[in-house]
Amino acid sequence: MKETGPLHKNIHFNIGVIFTVIEGFLSGCSYMTIYLVIQILLGKKTTTTDILTITGILCVVYALRVLIYSIGYTQNQIGGAAVSKNLRLFLGDKFKRIPLFRFTHGQVGQYVNTMTCDVNSYEQILTHKVSNLTKNIALAVMVIVFICYLYLPAGGILLLSTSMLIPEMWLSFRTVKKYGTRKNKVSSETVSSIVEYIEGIQTFRAYGVAGTKNKATTEAMQLFSQVSFEYEAHGIPINFAFNIINWLMVPFIMFIGISPWMAGEIRTIDFLLLCMLPMLLAKLIGAISVDLFSYKNLVISKNNILKVIHEPEENGSTEPFTVKNYEIVFDNVDFSYIPGEAVLKETSFIVPNQKLTAIVGDSGSGKSTILNLIAKYYEPTGGEIRIGGKPISHISAERVLEQISMVDQDVFLFDDTIRENIRHARPNATDEEIEAACREANCDGFIRKMEKGYDTPTGENGNLLSGGERQRISIARAILKNSPILLLDEATASLDIENELAVKQAIANLLKEKKTVVMIAHTLSIVKNADQILVVSGGKIAEAGTHDELLAKGGKYAAMWNAEQKLSA
Repeated sequence: MKETGPLHKNIHFNIGVIFTVIEGFLSGCSYMTIYLVIQILLGKKTTTTDILTITGILCVVYALRVLIYSIGYTQNQIGGAAVSKNLRLFLGDKFKRIPLFRFTHGQVGQYVNTMTCDVNSYEQILTHKVSNLTKNIALAVMVIVFICYLYLPAGGILLLSTSMLIPEMWLSFRTVKKYGTRKNKVSSETVSSIVEYIEGIQTFRAYGVAGTKNKATTEAMQLFSQVSFEYEAHGIPINFAFNIINWLMVPFIMFIGISPWMAGEIRTIDFLLLCMLPMLLAKLIGAISVDLFSYKNLVISKNNILKVIHEPEENGSTEPFTVKNYEIVFDNVDFSYIPGEAVLKETSFIVPNQKLTAIVGDSGSGKSTILNLIAKYYEPTGGEIRIGGKPISHISAERVLEQISMVDQDVFLFDDTIRENIRHARPNATDEEIEAACREANCDGFIRKMEKGYDTPTGENGNLLSGGERQRISIARAILKNSPILLLDEATASLDIENELAVKQAIANLLKEKKTVVMIAHTLSIVKNADQILVVSGGKIAEAGTHDELLAKGGKYAAMWNAEQKLSA
């Protein structure tokens, strides 16, 4: 498969391979040099000058080998590291253009595996496997040529036995293709299972199903272990059979060399080298066989990277999304996560420009799905969504999201300081603007009470902060971004009374600005002053109107309101 984009090898890699091949040939030359030296020593009386000359020649040969090896190795490492860096940056940018629904439908493990294991494997190809293969092949060629020079029949036999590497590799590659591909697939599934286990460790511990008691994770690891064993087990016999033939050539060459040596057709030094060099060649061919086997497996990783690189990207123009107003229209919108299981069915409504629209309904009725469709996390399967009169189906998600601020019930914070977490909303914001947003979000007070203030680390995903603190920081981000559209998804859910009051006040401050707001709330008292309330039921808008209008209808909203009042009484 042709290398494209970030997989393309750079000049450092090419230089490294060239120098590695030269070092392989020099390795072969060193054996020839020793052969010539022994001939000189046996041919006449050796003087001190001869010894110094011979020593100097050997020093030069080995010094050149070390120098060339160092240059080749360094260039390989530089080239491989550069490709790995560019590849990870490219994939990070690629993930930005992949439709968001793929990250919630079982592909996270695949992406994590590609970004880590597959990229590491590809880097290993560049930094080690290719250089080792080229060096060993170059040295093996030199050894065979030298043996042919010493005794041509022996060289011919070794060349014939070495050609057995071709069918051995063909069988090995079939094994890799069959079992290596499955191993890689299971590896991705195992990573997904491990990620899920780590994220839910608190819950697993609470219910006593952590560690080996966690059936799903344990079975995933056992399956990966089994598949890995099958992969190795099917490759070993082929390699073992080849190595038997490979090493049997050592005594065989000794045997066929005895007769010409005893007949005086070849010299003693030639016969000794015929006994030793096949051992070196057998070791080299064995190493080449193993490297080719692992190289083919690493190529699977390269193909996995290419699959991600060539994954379909979001459709839509990347031109700036500009409209005169921010009215949101759903026109007969259909949507389903699983084909045939509709979540929204011919859903139509209008969110007026710069007004507050609340969405209420039973759990699973499709409330959050509506927000996800507005934000282009998903694409509708039918109908049309318009913002400011423009269909957003032809606009990239990135451009649409530039006009939207979101506050979710599950807040994500980076492992950074509070200040930098808020600054993500607008990277060029000043410290003063960040602190002003925090005052509006009702979080400036608790931040300043902390020892490091705004430079306090939040921990991974904000685990060093309480739920209410994380929520208010999320609201501060939304205030700082100051987008014309605001989406609130049950921002006060799962909070204690004190934090809920603080978050409600922060939301009230957020709503002071004229924005088009869509709010999902589990508590109806929060949304009773909304300009419009949409009641979602069975994937459709069952009722729409103001609080008073809906109570007067005596329908589903009125029943929900009365039930809430009884609970709070």
